[in-house]
Amino acid sequence: MPATERETLVAEAVLSLAAGDRPVPDLLHDLTISVAALLGLRAAGVSVLDETGKADCLTTSDETFLPLARSQFELGEGPALDTIRTGAVLPPVTLRPAGSGPQRWPRFTARALRAGVARAAAVPLRAGEYTVGAVTLFGGTPSVPAAQDLRLAQVLADAAGAGLSQRQALRTKDEIIGQLQSALDSRVVIEQAKGILAAHLNIDIGEAFNRLRSHARAQRLKLSELAGLVVQGDIPAGLSAIA
Repeated sequence: MPATERETLVAEAVLSLAAGDRPVPDLLHDLTISVAALLGLRAAGVSVLDETGKADCLTTSDETFLPLARSQFELGEGPALDTIRTGAVLPPVTLRPAGSGPQRWPRFTARALRAGVARAAAVPLRAGEYTVGAVTLFGGTPSVPAAQDLRLAQVLADAAGAGLSQRQALRTKDEIIGQLQSALDSRVVIEQAKGILAAHLNIDIGEAFNRLRSHARAQRLKLSELAGLVVQGDIPAGLSAIA
């Protein structure tokens, strides 16, 4: 039986995510891109645990959804939190306006609907036997994400988890969480750099992030290193030239 194009893309994504040869932020951002594209989602996000046991969103496939993903931890409710707490897959939940029936996450639902998200689900991000975060699936219509999509989302998350646990022969949960803490810390500098670059070039935040990421890869720099240069006022000329 010949493989379909989608099956080939899935296989390539799994191999790439499991390789573990990229910085943690890049690895997990690539996970969100693969999940969103292969499942036809509005967006996907990865939330991780820090060294205190608290969770926060590290990255989303679409930067415009980062505030929504992070709001779960401000509000204390949402799909990623449920999955991190239980370590189990959260089946798709249809989000309905207030007054139209019971709501699992009333405050989060209101924000999600304003962002065009009609359905949400999540799968655990596991590194070996440890649950270290969650992958949230944001669907734009009631039919997406469907229950059968969760198996594919979990396969992709497990591939990224394998890549994460292979980095520097990380073996314990504390070592893995330490890597995630560093990624969360670097995100602060990256957020600052996105804002500076967006203002400097008169572009939106999403485009600013794409330029930072593309330039970092082209120059073989860590994204956090490039972001640090931008925050210090050293904006490489190449960032202006990227289309």
